[in-house]
Amino acid sequence: MRLAERTKSIKPSPTLAMNSKAKALKAAGEDITNFGVGEPDFDTPENIKDAAVKALKDGFTKYTAVGGIDELKDAIIGKFKKDNNLDYERDEILVSCGAKHSLYNIAEALFGPGDEVIIPAPFWVSYPDQVLLNDAKPVIVSTDESDSFQIDPDRLKDALSSKTKALVLNSPSNPTGLAYDRATLEKIAELAIEHDFYIISDEIYEKLVYDGFEHVSIATLGEEIKKRTIVVNGLSKSHSMTGWRIGFTAGPKDITKAMTNIQSQSTSNPTSFAQKASVEALNGPQDFLPLMMAEFDKRRKYMVGRLNDMEGISCKMPVGAFYAFPNVSALFGKSYSGTEVNNSLEMSTFLLESAKVATVPGSAFGDDKFIRLSYATSMDNIEKGLDKFEAALKG
Repeated sequence: MRLAERTKSIKPSPTLAMNSKAKALKAAGEDITNFGVGEPDFDTPENIKDAAVKALKDGFTKYTAVGGIDELKDAIIGKFKKDNNLDYERDEILVSCGAKHSLYNIAEALFGPGDEVIIPAPFWVSYPDQVLLNDAKPVIVSTDESDSFQIDPDRLKDALSSKTKALVLNSPSNPTGLAYDRATLEKIAELAIEHDFYIISDEIYEKLVYDGFEHVSIATLGEEIKKRTIVVNGLSKSHSMTGWRIGFTAGPKDITKAMTNIQSQSTSNPTSFAQKASVEALNGPQDFLPLMMAEFDKRRKYMVGRLNDMEGISCKMPVGAFYAFPNVSALFGKSYSGTEVNNSLEMSTFLLESAKVATVPGSAFGDDKFIRLSYATSMDNIEKGLDKFEAALKG
């Protein structure tokens, strides 16, 4: 049997692959500290779970409108107005089976043979593969740690061509935990308007920010850029609802309609009772979020402080999400416990096999000098894992 050519150009998610390997070792009896997983370790708030249970008991278990129920679309519209001062109508909103599904719908609707999509590196692992799956070309543009991994407008301009269809922005970022400031977004917006390309703005970590950092959606910088922006968001990170699979987009009506048609032929509607729970997530009490963020903040400072105290490692303090992205390249070319480490994959493999600590290599995100650690785990795990990490480097 011959598979479609597109299957040859993609690879499994490295983050999920590392997580699976860590789970397999744990199942075999190893004491694994997992810094690889990208989901909050907090339970979904009770009021949200209660709303789902009520929906189930009320028999809300059938098909819904493909693009989501009006009640949820209205809650999403209210969220954009309240949080971002952005005005949308129902036919500009699409609810999908998680933000990853939202992004794939965008790729299906916008990209085709001959198109180029600019992706700043480091990037979330699925961006390039979703472009490739839709027969377009990812154009990777490197960013600098010294600039907080924001794409330099001059580099962006140099990467533009007549084939440029879109730029993918992720702020706050997975894997870096850093984010775009307003001034840089304004320059990017000017280029998008001048050269007429779309902005795909992945804002899934919007609520998870620290130190008074103000998240800015590029869609707020004027009507011209809003018309060229598809905002992606969801409830997985902000409301600890990763398994509920609810993501959403806001953007131009014609693109939203095309995405809805695509979704009608792929997944149909998102899960009915998860939609009802999502209405409660957006409209109900939000008092759990400061509590979650206070704990994340404590872990963030501890993890980054410990990493920076390790010889040969440097790590910028993240302003969002729940990831640390330390630069470990000064450790390359050395041997640890008889194992030579020359790149980020070898470093992550060494840490998993020798220290029993799961991380994700920076090569998965487009920058081999780094590894990613998630602090979405308990402080006890963080302390134990970093102790094992440090001991392995000294061994």
